[in-house]
Amino acid sequence: MTGRDDGPAGVAGGPARHVPVLLGEVLAALAPRDGGLYLDGTFGAGGYTSAILAVPGARVIALDRDPDAIAAGAPLVAAAGGRLALVETVFGAMEAAARGQGADRLDGVVLDIGVSSMQIDEGERGFSLRFDGPLDMRMAQAGESAAEVVNTADEALLADIIYNFGEERRARAVARAIVERRAAAPIATTKELADLVASVVWAEPHGPHPATRTFQALRIYVNDELGELARALHAAERLLRPGGRLAVVTFHSLEDRIVKQFLARRAGRAGGGSRHLPEEAGEAPTFRLVTRGAVAPSEAECRANPRARSAKLRAAERTDAPAREEDESVMSLATLPERRFRKRGR
Repeated sequence: MTGRDDGPAGVAGGPARHVPVLLGEVLAALAPRDGGLYLDGTFGAGGYTSAILAVPGARVIALDRDPDAIAAGAPLVAAAGGRLALVETVFGAMEAAARGQGADRLDGVVLDIGVSSMQIDEGERGFSLRFDGPLDMRMAQAGESAAEVVNTADEALLADIIYNFGEERRARAVARAIVERRAAAPIATTKELADLVASVVWAEPHGPHPATRTFQALRIYVNDELGELARALHAAERLLRPGGRLAVVTFHSLEDRIVKQFLARRAGRAGGGSRHLPEEAGEAPTFRLVTRGAVAPSEAECRANPRARSAKLRAAERTDAPAREEDESVMSLATLPERRFRKRGR
């Protein structure tokens, strides 16, 4: 859950409801400048874009796959006076989007991964555990919905999705319950699914809803979120000019693991922090790390915006080394493994 639903008051586009997560830290890492060209791969309601446009002369290409976000961003485009282009596409396709705007080199790329607050808070979008609605979860409002996955995928695939993308230890029990329930009638709403999961996953005192991990898993699968992230990181490497900055805000361990490994390997750290992966000997680093580890929000920010609690920022600066081929070890973190997991914990 992210904070990219809102833009700060006093910048192009006018007042907004809240400040995006880690805004000050993202701007410090991105270091936007007069005349620079930046890509916001996760526009939302324009929070980071608005802050970049507050720098005189800075220009932004902003992307979002959600047609509602694109429509809502029209006033910001108008207010930006030609300094903002808003493109409806996934951020994994940022290279084509940037070149479609006549840009083959960028001074910065910012990504705020996951579902936006405005999507979470609209029950009819089917992301929320708090508001009942159709079991949808499609950010682009097109393609296979969560309801289709839940009601048609075989039990083994459902278990793998929930285990790998939700890190749900009771994934096998959840998948079995889904298959048994849908045999009587399709599972059509978020409440139906949430109640079903809660019947087989034990609630922890003061913990999140028992269906939180299952909902996360389905959302990631339906939107190929981890695949888009891995593709975006490689595209940013190709697009950023030497000295250009990449800033990525993640909200759970699966996202952060991909960013951490990609940046570590591209910065010349052996195996991306894993002793099980070989070092890419002989290749010049394509990034220099800007942040030491992950930057977390302050206690004050977490109090003001509880959704910021799990946020992590990692940032790096592009070197003048040529971009490399896609890293298979990074890409593999974004897909379901071919093997079936052991019964233990499932």
